[in-house]
Amino acid sequence: MAGAGARLGAWLSANLAAERERWLLWLPVGIGLGIALYFLFPWEPPLWPGLAAALAGAALVVAGTRGERGRPALVAAGFAAALMGVGVTVAAVRTIQVAAPILEKRLGPTQVRGRIAYLEELARGRRVILEQVSADGLARDATPATVRVRLSGDRPALNVGDWVAMRAVLRRPPAPAAPGAFDFQRHAFFQRIGAVGFSLGPARVDRPYAGQGAEVAPADERGIDAGVGDVAAGDLGAAGESWRLWLPGLRHEIATRVRASIGGAEGAVAAALMTGERGAIPERAIAAMRESGLAHLLAISGLHVGLVTGILFFSVRALLALVPAAALRFPIKKWAAVAALAGAFAYLAITGATVPTQRAFAMAALVLLAVVADRTAISMRVVAWAALIVLFLRPESLLGASFQMSFAAVVALVAVYEEVAGKGLAPGAPGRLRGPDDGDLIWRRRFGLYLAGIALTTIVASLATAPFVVYHFNRFAAYGLAANLAAVPITALWIMPWAMAAFLLMPFGLEAVALTPMGWGVGAVIAVAQVVSSWPGAVVRVSAMPVSGIALVALGGLWLGLWRRRWRFLGLGLILAGLASVPLSRPPDVLVDGDAKLVAVRGEDGALTLSSTRKGKFRGQVWLRRVGQEEAAAWPWGGASPDGRLACDALGCIYGARGQTVAIVHDGRALAEDCGTAEVVVSLVPVRVPCASPRRVIDRFDLWREGGHAVWLDPDDVRVETVRAWQGRRPWTADRGW
Repeated sequence: MAGAGARLGAWLSANLAAERERWLLWLPVGIGLGIALYFLFPWEPPLWPGLAAALAGAALVVAGTRGERGRPALVAAGFAAALMGVGVTVAAVRTIQVAAPILEKRLGPTQVRGRIAYLEELARGRRVILEQVSADGLARDATPATVRVRLSGDRPALNVGDWVAMRAVLRRPPAPAAPGAFDFQRHAFFQRIGAVGFSLGPARVDRPYAGQGAEVAPADERGIDAGVGDVAAGDLGAAGESWRLWLPGLRHEIATRVRASIGGAEGAVAAALMTGERGAIPERAIAAMRESGLAHLLAISGLHVGLVTGILFFSVRALLALVPAAALRFPIKKWAAVAALAGAFAYLAITGATVPTQRAFAMAALVLLAVVADRTAISMRVVAWAALIVLFLRPESLLGASFQMSFAAVVALVAVYEEVAGKGLAPGAPGRLRGPDDGDLIWRRRFGLYLAGIALTTIVASLATAPFVVYHFNRFAAYGLAANLAAVPITALWIMPWAMAAFLLMPFGLEAVALTPMGWGVGAVIAVAQVVSSWPGAVVRVSAMPVSGIALVALGGLWLGLWRRRWRFLGLGLILAGLASVPLSRPPDVLVDGDAKLVAVRGEDGALTLSSTRKGKFRGQVWLRRVGQEEAAAWPWGGASPDGRLACDALGCIYGARGQTVAIVHDGRALAEDCGTAEVVVSLVPVRVPCASPRRVIDRFDLWREGGHAVWLDPDDVRVETVRAWQGRRPWTADRGW
């Protein structure tokens, strides 16, 4: 055993030393591991542990490089410790930077006023994010930096930068629907959204307060016409403040003009492609795109930024080539790269600079700068630097589906490209063809190669992102390849060129000339999505993958993609182990939401039964999605379920599984009997009587303090997880800790 361990260590050290030139690629991986470790802490860590780990790791690196041969294993260990320490520190600093008040309890109906920082049209209604907020009954130091409100009632003309007043109900951002589900509280915290809510009636345009939010009488009480929405230049602040508000306003104006010009679902999708605003897309169209594997076309990412950059680069270069004096005397290729970089930055700003767009722009910028510097454009180092930029700017993005899927696809594609190029299999320019149909053959071959490239890209990207799709959305599209083969060429060759033309024509009011044919292309893509999504078995639903499973898949994929020697295939073992966690993990047997409105139990066939399809509707949908289920079985009020596991009467229900009995109490009169017979009591009302016999009692107070509960039943044990325990005591939770 000792000899085998020594040989294994020597083999790993030899491979590690031989791949020295690839060590740089693990910079973002190490920092990402530190960021992930930060978010796994059950409490808020101070800054010094991360700094201490970074210094200790640096010391190990120095120690490992001493001597003639050095010690690669020690250098690698120090390298990893230092990077993880940096990652923990970066995430902790970011948390301190974005910290802002969070609403502690429900407020309203009350008068809320603020300035519109973001305005989004939805398929039904509108949603705004307000800044410099004031609310009646809320102290200034307890007022969130921004609040998100869904508007109801009439739809007055509103613009970003307008000061508005409304009667609204606000509450703190909701907790996860279950342990392990999407944490909107954490997401809202890093967006500096301290409250969410809805308006009661329409919002009216108001004038700003004196002193921008100071606690003085509102505009209408000071005798100022509340219908006038102009804001004085002094109220907007410095030029930077005006620019910050101008960009969202421009984005909203462009989206409005696109939807008005095209109309319908096509107009909403076209606006999403040009501005990133997807809220107005009808749910039916979104579902078709999602179930056909075309949802990535709606999220501004590498495909869109790459198309914009390529269109601008080749167009500018072609135009300059038409001028002989410029083409012969000046480096027009580099000029075209600079112009494409400027256009890509403008597109980044217009579309809201989401995480995939940031990654795509960083990579495009590095590629274009490589063209200017006469260096190799596409490499794994470009991906690594892009990841570093995103992680340092927004470390919290590591936990999001956008970051994970975007970089998984790019790492896989670049790794395949490197493998193909390294073996001399990269396709070159088509050779000279003989025969009378020479030109037609060349173009047919090129189009065939283009389709083959789309097919290869789709297969590689789909395989790389499938585990992350399963982890975040519990589904994947079975016919994504067929849909992408039809839709991606339409997007690349028709839709995006017309979108670029529409941008150029919009200042002159002539955008309809380009938007009309763009709408035809968008309609064709939607038709493809609807046809493919209607095929039998188009969507495969899968139960939730545990965090450990997706971590193994990510590490295995990185090991497989970043190394070049044969030892990289060890990553396949990690990937398979991560995928195996899906069938091996067991969903909870009982779920209870934190508001004590909804309960779910698992039947003998594994399907969930919900106590209501109206109360807690959103949480119920999340529960069903996480077990890979589309619809819930009927709750047997006043009877028993077909499998006999669940029986109910007017006071509550009895659920039995794996030799354990769970009493679900709706009326306190059932407690006296249930406390003496059940192993677990789930009471949706407070338990005010002695109830010591059960192994676990969960009552209304527990749900209020700990949030939603998940219960696993075993013959000799009962395991309970809560949302609060899963979240920990962090700055974005109800039990905040620093």
